Amino acid sequence: MKTNVKPSNPGPPLTLLSIVIPARDEEGALPATVEHLHLELRLNQIPHEIVVVDDGSKDGTWRVLRELHQRIPELRPVQNPGEHGFGRAIILGLQNIRGDAVVIMMADESDDVRDVVRYWSVLNEGWDCVFGSRFVRGGGVIDYPPIKWLVNRLANFFIRIVFRIPLNDTTNAFKSYRRTVIEGCQPLIAPHFNLTVEIPLKAIVRGYSWTVIPITWRNRRYGVAKLKIKELGSRYFFICAYIWLEKYFSRGDFRKSASRAGAGVEAPSSAPAPSGPPAESKPGTN
Repeated sequence: MKTNVKPSNPGPPLTLLSIVIPARDEEGALPATVEHLHLELRLNQIPHEIVVVDDGSKDGTWRVLRELHQRIPELRPVQNPGEHGFGRAIILGLQNIRGDAVVIMMADESDDVRDVVRYWSVLNEGWDCVFGSRFVRGGGVIDYPPIKWLVNRLANFFIRIVFRIPLNDTTNAFKSYRRTVIEGCQPLIAPHFNLTVEIPLKAIVRGYSWTVIPITWRNRRYGVAKLKIKELGSRYFFICAYIWLEKYFSRGDFRKSASRAGAGVEAPSSAPAPSGPPAESKPGTN
């Protein structure tokens, strides 16, 4: 992530941005998340849809989504009628998108909506994937629990070593992709938070171009965090092992055409840094 190299054969211009948000018992956080996101995208004249998947909520999440839809037609509420899980909710959301680009973000307003605008801008430079990192210059977190931070750093260090990649925030869910990447990473099989590493690692292993921009993260102000530390155990190891085997033993059967593959590098430093209160220097995790 030292130099800036544009994709050798960039993708076509994008026309519609889809944002997929999994939500479970998020009635307190969703109004601010959806309203702020919609306002930011509208002010920046970005054509968009917001696909929020209610993943078996037991509170008033579905009622809140229906009320928001009356005011924001770009919001598309979806209910998950099957087995629940963070990964399953995202997969269902991805199956319902209409856009040619997608951003996956959290329902608790921990992700900065201004970074969504930057994702759209950098994707339109021709990249297949744009990954956010809270651990590069310009990124950071606010109010992150120290134990989760330590576990996150260890997990991401392990992934960097095993896959020999410079990406240092693979476990973060807040990332963006062209629709062709999502289609090229099928089948998606991770049912829980381990989907956050399945998609980016598959995209990298299968040869899609990618770059990194700094992002900020703020701890939730409403509700209870859904990710538990035990999630970072066997489920993550299974997904990493599964994709590692593909990387070294599939003989390139799933790779994107080499003529359009690109190396991952850091995005241009000229990209506008997030405004607002400065983030703490200590990085965090989802």
